[in-house]
Amino acid sequence: MSKYHVTEEQIAYAKILDLGMKIGLCALVISFGIYVLGILEPHVPLNDLPKYWKLPVHDYLQQTGIGQGWSWLHMLNKGDFLNFVGIAFLAGVSIICYLRVIPMLFRKGDTIYAFLAVAEVVVLVLAASGLLKSGGH
Repeated sequence: MSKYHVTEEQIAYAKILDLGMKIGLCALVISFGIYVLGILEPHVPLNDLPKYWKLPVHDYLQQTGIGQGWSWLHMLNKGDFLNFVGIAFLAGVSIICYLRVIPMLFRKGDTIYAFLAVAEVVVLVLAASGLLKSGGH
């Protein structure tokens, strides 16, 4: 018997995190394969990448015609942007985990933890949305 007590919420969070990690990893491997095999044409040709690497982000985006923030969603038909799906999914898995745990916390009467989890979801969604206009967006 383990000396650690694992709660129902921890198990639910861990199961979703594990599944999400596996889905995200598969998405990354598949999208990388599509990119490497040239199944989808990249937006920035591989041979041109070295000339852009030295540029500041703003100049890179401007010279390659790439928009900021979530504009990559409109470029999923390009091999070099398809991998963003897996990255964005992995970044959002914590939100899915919290959404699974929140009802459990309310049901158990752990109101403070439930509201903290709700606040965490709100902060993560706002940060991902780009509405706050902070950081690199």
